Amino acid sequence: MSRHVLYSFRRCPYAMRARMALGYSGVPLSIVEVSLKAKPAEMLAASPKGTVPVLVCADGRVIEQSLEIMQWALAQHDPDHWLQADHMGLIEANDSVFKVLLDRYKYAIRYPEQPMEHYRARGVEYLQGLEQRLERHPFLAGEALSLADVALAPFVRQFAHVDREWFAQAPLPHLNAWLERFLASELFASVMAKSPSPQPSPIRLKQPGP
Repeated sequence: MSRHVLYSFRRCPYAMRARMALGYSGVPLSIVEVSLKAKPAEMLAASPKGTVPVLVCADGRVIEQSLEIMQWALAQHDPDHWLQADHMGLIEANDSVFKVLLDRYKYAIRYPEQPMEHYRARGVEYLQGLEQRLERHPFLAGEALSLADVALAPFVRQFAHVDREWFAQAPLPHLNAWLERFLASELFASVMAKSPSPQPSPIRLKQPGP
């Protein structure tokens, strides 16, 4: 069977969520880890925008956006029905609102108009909405893992890792528990391995205990 090729960068949250959807779906896949200082000519020929992730399908189709890659992967195989939940509003808010706040917090030195604490507080205001959802059910869109959890978790992880000790004490206990469960999952571990499997088998995220 012909393989699809994913151009990725291990720490990029967009690439991370694409890898998780592809790993979960179990499509035949080769992953090319990209050096951002020396991007492969093959990737640039397929996608001149020069950013990851980029999926080159076995039939030659090129998919350049992480969410579209996720949706394509789940269209191939979605055993736990990630696509059934109401997730698009959450993902759109993450990508259009939270990502901006995250960048200002993480790279506050580039945005001297406000101190880092200001950007962190704005980010927490957004995360409180996720906390309220997780007070009601174990996952962002309901009782089961969905596309929303996998699409948002890499960005929440990045926010948390700016100051991991501070985040652990933040007034976000349900979000902290959700993130820790995600970080401990086989799904996340599989896509963060430095030598990823060239053909991931379907991987599930365990449901939380009682």
